This record gives sequence, structure tokens and C-alpha cells, in this order.
Amino acid sequence: MLAIAGGLLLLWGALVIALLVGARRAGDRTRLVDLLQLVPDVVRLVRRLVADRSVPRRVRVVLVVLLGYLLLPIDLVPDFIPVVGYLDDAVIVALVLRFVTRTAGAAALDRHWPGTPEGLRALRLITGLSGS
Repeated sequence: MLAIAGGLLLLWGALVIALLVGARRAGDRTRLVDLLQLVPDVVRLVRRLVADRSVPRRVRVVLVVLLGYLLLPIDLVPDFIPVVGYLDDAVIVALVLRFVTRTAGAAALDRHWPGTPEGLRALRLITGLSGS
């Protein structure tokens, strides 16, 4: 359990750093506090999307598979490899969120987003919906 918690904490940190660097390069002034809140907000978003029957079934299945992948100790790149071990998880999460938001639609994302508008803007940037 401790290893899983530590791995999730490292994944969260890697994702926050990647988002902060990406936001700065794009000229976005997203604050670090907003990004730190992003991961718990995304977890709540995933839970809400899975529970929503109006979201297409394939989206809900993909989200459940993502959660299973993140909880399993087997990864594409083993987590004991510094940086890269957790970076593959962050990339997979971003790709799945991109698929989910493009399939379920921006309205579902807006309806279920539990966080701040700045966090939603950061999530839209990650998923390629920044212009929506």
C-alpha cells in the first residue's frame, strides 16, 4: 500500500511539473496551486464521469481500464526507472483524458468538473480543448 501511495504521489508531482512547464511555455499564467489541485479534481471528475449514464459506455469502460492500469504494479515502463517510470503514466492519463473529452464532449467535462475554472482551463489545455 505504501508503494502504491508513493507511486501515485510521484506521478502527481511529475504531472504537476510537466503541466507547469507546459503552461509557462504557452504563456499561460496558471498558478502552481491550481495545478496541485488538478490531480484530485481529475480523480473526482473520472469518478463522476464513470457514474454518469449519459456518458457513452465506451468512455466509462476506458476510464475504468485507466484506473485499473494505474493501480496495477505492471507498467509499460517500470516505475523504478527514475522520471521515465512515472512519466509514461502521466502521458497515458493525458491521452485517455483527451479521448474522453473528445468523445464525451466539452459539455460533460464542464458539467462534472469539481474544481476551479483555472484547473478546468489547464485540463482543457492538456486535452487539446483549449479553444472550446
